[in-house]
Formats: sequence, structure tokens, C-alpha cells
Amino acid sequence: MDRHLVLYDDDCGFCRWSLDRLLRWDRSGRLRAAPIQSEEGTRVLADLSERDRLASWHLITPDGRRYSGGAATAPLARLLTAGAPVAFLADAFPRSTDRFYRWVARHRDTLGRRLGERACAVDPTERNGRPTPG
Repeated sequence: MDRHLVLYDDDCGFCRWSLDRLLRWDRSGRLRAAPIQSEEGTRVLADLSERDRLASWHLITPDGRRYSGGAATAPLARLLTAGAPVAFLADAFPRSTDRFYRWVARHRDTLGRRLGERACAVDPTERNGRPTPG
């Protein structure tokens, strides 16, 4: 069985915590994971800048399609046994899903610390690839 690849930031405690939960929910074994910083991650995401690679998680389908950030939520949820409700909501409200994903991504250093994980290496003052005002 070809598995979908989830690329995640290995330097981000919240990202590792989230991936652990995701893989627990993958009872059918349809996912495999690799750090964005790995040789495979660098190769698969070679067309992206380092900043864009680390800005979000990425789902790579067996046929090579890539979904990143909030856009990965519905296709990823469809792979999970109980993910249909999440996939339905993500498909029904893609802008809200993307906004929520970006909010979590901007705050993943704080979320990681609250979970007892080491802080994320992504600069928390950056928002959507641009420095935050103020």
C-alpha cells in the first residue's frame, strides 16, 4: 500500500506533539512521516524556500500532489478512520480552516511550551512569511 507522506517541522515541539496524535489516529497505517529538515523533506519540497517549507506541514499523496497548511486538513482527515466530520467541515469552510491553521502556526511556539515541548524554531514574530507589525 502506498502511504501518504506528512512532512513536519522536527524543531517544533507543538508540531511533533501534533504529529504524534495524528499518527495515533491513523489506525489504518495510511500515513508515514518525515521531518521537513530530512533529506527526503528537502528533496520533496525543493521548489520551496526554507521559510515556505517551515511555514506549515505538508501532505504529499502517493501520486505526488502536495497540500500545505490548512489546505492539507481535509485530505488528511479523509485518511483517518474517524476523520470524515473534520474533512466535511474543512471542505465546507476552507477559508476558516486556513485562518485557523495560520493562527495555530503563528502561536505554535507558545502552544508547544504549554504542552511542555521545546519551543518552535520558527520566529514567532513572523506572520504569513512577513514580519508582524509593531
